[in-house]
Amino acid sequence: MMTNEPAVSVVVPVRNEAGNIAPLVGEIARALEGQWAFEVVYVDDGSTDATHAELKRLMAQYSWLRRVRHKRSCGQSAAVRSGVIAARGAMVATIDGDGQNDPAFIPAMLRALEAGSPRVALIAGQRVGRKASGFKKLQSRIANGVRNAVLRDGTRDTGCGLKAFRRDVFLTLPYFDGLHRFLPALVGREGFDIGYVDVVDRPRGTGVSNYGLWDRLWVGILDLVGVWWLIRRRKRSPEIVED
Repeated sequence: MMTNEPAVSVVVPVRNEAGNIAPLVGEIARALEGQWAFEVVYVDDGSTDATHAELKRLMAQYSWLRRVRHKRSCGQSAAVRSGVIAARGAMVATIDGDGQNDPAFIPAMLRALEAGSPRVALIAGQRVGRKASGFKKLQSRIANGVRNAVLRDGTRDTGCGLKAFRRDVFLTLPYFDGLHRFLPALVGREGFDIGYVDVVDRPRGTGVSNYGLWDRLWVGILDLVGVWWLIRRRKRSPEIVED
């Protein structure tokens, strides 16, 4: 039975993923039912296909399914943030809406977050056996290598959509377009620890990817410089001593 205040909110950002919604909703429910009171918050980021209608149909079946809708596409980071703001759970899990992330890994990530809290604020999925082209794998390997060399965040794969984190900590992070790719570095900047769980990648369900090389290359470089600056400029909170 659902309570008024779910312990876990699963945030799913989507754009034009109508064919992948029903299968993924079912998988998320099977992964979490009986373990936590949960809700699933889909964020429709300006879809132009049947995503809106499909979510409306499923919401009539499942009381724990909610929807946030952007009038126009604002990008994945904006969609994730809208979902986290709308979320009612203290713990939030994010998952890509294309079916490549397996919801079966969410419970292990949530348990790791519970066990490590309050010191651990983020559990990040690290993909193994990626179902992507050789070029895309090379692209990700180079990007992750450059990012790790600059930020030293100790993360081999920040592109994985599977993450679990404390909602209150996420909402303290500086927001910018591209935030979702730098969560380990930004959470570490706030003085929290990060844990990691290996997750198995899957082929996309239906449809085509909304992202390409040129969508992310130059913007990613600028974001990297910006995050490096934020980390360098971080100041410790003063320790106040009363005499």
